[in-house]
This record gives sequence, C-alpha cells and structure tokens, in this order.
Amino acid sequence: MEPHPAPAIIAKNAQPLACLESHPLELFDESEEYPDGGKDAWLVVFGAWCAMIPSMGLLNTIGVLQAWVWQHQLRDYTEFDIGWIFGLYACFLYLAGAQVGPIFDAHDIRIVIIPGSVGVVASVMILSVCEEYYQFLLTFGVLGGLSASCQFTPAIATIGHWFSKRRALATGIACTAGGIGGIVFPLIILYAAPIIGYPWAIRIVGFICLITGFLACILLQKRLPHNKKGGASIDLKALKDKNYALTTLAVWLIEFAVFIPYAYISSYAIAQGVDPQTAYRLSALLNVGAIPGRALPGYMADRFGYFNIMCITSFTCATFIFALWLTSGANEAAITAFAIVFGFWSGAAISLTPVCIGQVCKTEDYGKRSGTTFSISSIAVLVAIPIAGAIINTSGGGFTWLIVFAGASYMAAFLAFLVTRVVAGGRDWWTIF
Repeated sequence: MEPHPAPAIIAKNAQPLACLESHPLELFDESEEYPDGGKDAWLVVFGAWCAMIPSMGLLNTIGVLQAWVWQHQLRDYTEFDIGWIFGLYACFLYLAGAQVGPIFDAHDIRIVIIPGSVGVVASVMILSVCEEYYQFLLTFGVLGGLSASCQFTPAIATIGHWFSKRRALATGIACTAGGIGGIVFPLIILYAAPIIGYPWAIRIVGFICLITGFLACILLQKRLPHNKKGGASIDLKALKDKNYALTTLAVWLIEFAVFIPYAYISSYAIAQGVDPQTAYRLSALLNVGAIPGRALPGYMADRFGYFNIMCITSFTCATFIFALWLTSGANEAAITAFAIVFGFWSGAAISLTPVCIGQVCKTEDYGKRSGTTFSISSIAVLVAIPIAGAIINTSGGGFTWLIVFAGASYMAAFLAFLVTRVVAGGRDWWTIF
C-alpha cells in the first residue's frame, strides 16, 4: 500500500484562475507547457515505477512481515510493540519527504535517488539477519523508511515535471509498482522461505530492490531547472488557507485508515484459524486488487475530478469493511474477497492524494504544501498500526473492534473529503472537482 512524501514540483508564472466555473477541474492554472506524453516522459514514468518497486513494494509487504515476525523472531512481543516497527517505516517515508524535496529542487535527482536505492538494499539485506526487536526497529523502521523516501519522493516529483493534464493517470500507473512489489515480495517469502530459509528469501527481495533501484537511477530525470530558493518545506502557516487545511485533514484521515487492513489482514486470518501460508497469501491478493486500483482511479479522476473520486472510493472502502470484513469470521472465501476488493478501492488513497493537494494550491507552492501535508500525515501512519495493535491486545486477541475502528476511520475520511469537495468545489455535484 502505498504512502506519499513531499513531491516538489516547479512551475513558472503560475496564476490563480479568475473564475473556477470556467475551469472546474483546477483551482489554479499554470502557463508552463508540459509534454504530457512522448518517449522521454513515459521513460520517466517507468523510472518512477522502478523506484516504487522497493519503496512502496516493501510498504505493501508489511502485512506479511508483521505476521511473520509475530510468529517467529518476535513471538514474545505484542502486536502493539511490533506495530511500531512498521509504523516507523511509513512515518519516515512521509516525514523525510519534506527534507528530500528541497534537495531534489536544488540539485540533480541522483543526489537523492542513489543514496535512497543503496539504503533500501542495505536495509533489506540487514533485515535478513535481524533477531532482536531493536534491530528490526532501526533497520526496517528507520533506515528503510528514510531510504524509501529518497526513492519515492523524487519519483513522484519527477512525474510532475513531465505531466500536467494527465498527471493523475501517470502517477497512478507508476504507483502500480507498489502493488506489484506487494505481490512479488510476499510470494517470495511465502514460497521461498520454507525451502531456502527466511534469510535467503529476504535477500532475494534485496536483489530485486537492487536491480529496480539501478534502473530508477538511470531513467529518472528532471525537466525543469534547478530551484535553490523554492521547494518543499514544512509551512504550518499554510493551514490558514481553508481549502488546503481541509484537504490536509482529509489526507491525514485517509492515510490513518488505509494502513490498518494492509497491516492486519494476514494476522486476522491466522487468528481465525486460517492456514498461515494461506493467510500470508492474502497480502499478495490484496495487492492484486491494488494494481488496477491505483491506475484506474487516476484515469477516472482526470475526467471526473480528484475529490469526486476520493469521496466515492473512501465511502466504498468503509462499506466493504463493515459489510464484508466485519462479517467474514473464519470464512476463508469472504476474507479473500475482502482482500481483493479492498485492495482495488483503497488504491486511490495512494495515487490521488498528491494531486488533490495540487488542486487546492498554486504549482509553485506545491512542494512546501505537500511537504507540510505529508509531514503532518506522518503522525497518522506512525500511530495507526500500533493503535490497531493495542485494540487487539485490549480485546484479548480479538479483531472485531479493530475492524470497527478501521471502518469508522474510513468513514471519517469520506466525510472529510466530502466537506472539502463542497467547500472548495461548490455544491454542484456535476462539477468536475
């Protein structure tokens, strides 16, 4: 599943539109010409896709990793304790984006993408030999999260250099890499670990990260000039802008909600008596649904509005959590169905939140405002998984209240996007916003 550090995008002479009704899709227009296609632009999308295989692929593997270490290396620890490991990964993936953004703006992209690629590979290789709690915390949570941000942030930002009208589609296509990584990595752990052992299974994941990271370093390139004065930063004063503040709240809530099913679907199945191998496979199936769930909403959002699509997808996710996951019990077919449909409908939370931010601000402010939003949201992804684990612990190992909590969080996100859509885009439901 996938997060968003602060993408920094530079545009010249961006000006607010005089009239929203004449261009309902965007609050702000820009005079900068974008290729919006062509060989170079799509090679950049492929490079971004390669960068997201390690960074977002590992994020979408946390369900299997959490269930595995809970059963093996860290079986004496609670779900609450283990949750901090994976919460830290997601937190640093978001939080570091505000610092990576200015470096991306001011220098060549390889200044950040190369250390990020090396750091992710090192994190995975060290993870293969971790045994103690603090080792997992520092290796995967801290080193892995910081390094992944150095891959993901420039990947998203570079797409913004090449695409404008088709930005949501291009971003969604690149974000499918997280779903593919979330399929391949769990299956490697699931089928290779019993044969060659867990350490070598994790090392195979590391070799894949090495290859894709190398390709990302070659293919990703900026189009707009370096900007050493602007860029991403944390600017809390921007929250005085009502539309932006509401968008930040909506993003915070959706990022809080989306990681709970990703992290606990496999653990839930094991607790219901499902065979562990089948339970681990649920994480891969969830990401099978997530692949089209990242690309298709981007295609639809470019035509029907980013906030409109976010309202639909967040409400649908809440519905499936209450109607399908909450009632599935030990029914393996129902659990599997939920994993697939939730994977599809939750994809928009990964691919559309950056463009939602871009819709309520000038492009020249996009770096610092997205940096602020995702820095604030880093708190959400840090605490969501441990809080969910604490709910399980206080429920005596039961998952009912966890599921209710996840559904309520998604419903709150839906209401926040709905309010933002009405306030910023107007009450005409046919308006593309």
